[in-house]
Amino acid sequence: MTMSIREVKVCLLGESGVGKSSIVMRFVTDSFKPALESTIGASFMSKKIAVDDQHYAFQIWDTAGQEKYRSLAPMYYRGAAAAIVVYDVSRDSTFKTVKDWINELKKNASHNIILAIAGNKCDLEDLREVSKRDAEEYASLINAIFIETSALTAVNVPELFMKIARSLPKDDIYSPRTTSTLNLRYTQSKPKTGCCGGQNSPS
Repeated sequence: MTMSIREVKVCLLGESGVGKSSIVMRFVTDSFKPALESTIGASFMSKKIAVDDQHYAFQIWDTAGQEKYRSLAPMYYRGAAAAIVVYDVSRDSTFKTVKDWINELKKNASHNIILAIAGNKCDLEDLREVSKRDAEEYASLINAIFIETSALTAVNVPELFMKIARSLPKDDIYSPRTTSTLNLRYTQSKPKTGCCGGQNSPS
């Protein structure tokens, strides 16, 4: 049996150490590694999921957070259907840079790109520096998806991608170019190194 599967390019952005790579690994493989090395440039993974009887193949680009790689980011978010800007709830400095990423996306990305903000490491409640309310208010102001996640405990990671799927325009789901044999098992490239999700660690 064949069924239309919509390919969705997603790019993750954010400061070093916020847990971008761990979010991707948790989503694709449902696993967590407490010590991942820094992503160099960007890494790629993919996964197919079903949401509300529709099927999606997420093509996920995880970009490096270090300043020296920032100029490469447009290579990955151009043409993306969605961008996830990640910050660490236990580091206020990482939330302050979210606005910079959002402004850059609004200037340079597709005009209809779906914006999502993910406050990662919500398991570190005792170390929290960014209130959920402040982040929610900012996301609402810019009409972005907002969710708090924990790659360590798997809280809300699948929900993040489900929210993106439900926000996509419906008119091109059944595109002939995306018709393929239905297979809901995840597919992935060999994972490259990246940042951690729980615990304060480098990205």
